[in-house]
Amino acid sequence: MIAEPEPTTRFIRPARGLQFLDLGEMLHYRELLAYLALRDVQVRYKQTAIGVLWVVLQPALLVGAFWVFFGRLSGIYEGIGGTPYPLFALTGLLPWQYFARVLSDSGSSLVTNQRLVTRVYFPRIIVPISTAVAALVDFAIGLLLLVVVMIWYGVAPRVALLALPLPLLLLLLTSLGFGFWLAALNTEYRDVMYAMPFLVQFWMFVTPVVYPVTLVPERYRWLLGLNPMAGVTEGFRWCLLGAPAPGSLLWTSFVVASAVFMSGIAWFRSRERVFVDMLGG
Repeated sequence: MIAEPEPTTRFIRPARGLQFLDLGEMLHYRELLAYLALRDVQVRYKQTAIGVLWVVLQPALLVGAFWVFFGRLSGIYEGIGGTPYPLFALTGLLPWQYFARVLSDSGSSLVTNQRLVTRVYFPRIIVPISTAVAALVDFAIGLLLLVVVMIWYGVAPRVALLALPLPLLLLLLTSLGFGFWLAALNTEYRDVMYAMPFLVQFWMFVTPVVYPVTLVPERYRWLLGLNPMAGVTEGFRWCLLGAPAPGSLLWTSFVVASAVFMSGIAWFRSRERVFVDMLGG
């Protein structure tokens, strides 16, 4: 008679401190990540009359509104160096809308997926990451709109276009970093959910999305680097429109975004052990 093997017990503990993303475990759960991202894309436009066309309509309407209310201000026209204002505004709005969506969706992602989080083990950090992956679909469609507008105004790509991966990387680091913080905080303090709309609106007005950095007094411009999204918008305009290189602004934003990203992972991992209790209660 063959003896049955003794049952083994596996203890699953959250990562602590500076033990960041376990890439091996992330790779193991890649199908779940893809499923969550695909589900977010499908649910977003389910039962809508025009579906994915909202991705084009929303920035187009916003650019039109900003053109009417801000585009005729002489200070703005002088600061954009002859670039058509709709193109100037759209170049800032597209990365901003991606950031705002990731901020909002990731902040509520653990609460939205409460039943999954409290019943099955998987790396919980996959949940906010999936919102960032899903938002890339809208962002890619928005970039196609930007290409059409550039062709319309006869703006040709610059050599700086080769550096576009830099602001794209900065955008991802910033979005995920703040998304990790908000996702973890929202499980314990639901006030985060109510503060989110105000936070996004306020953040947009302190970011040069629809106005040039030249409107900010020169002695205060160094403060813009502390806002990583300022580096993102100026980086996009440098690569796509031939605006002056952001220089120190871009690199300062990289330092801040990297710090937020790493601390966001550390905070998320350290609070992972209480997610089930907070969401289950």
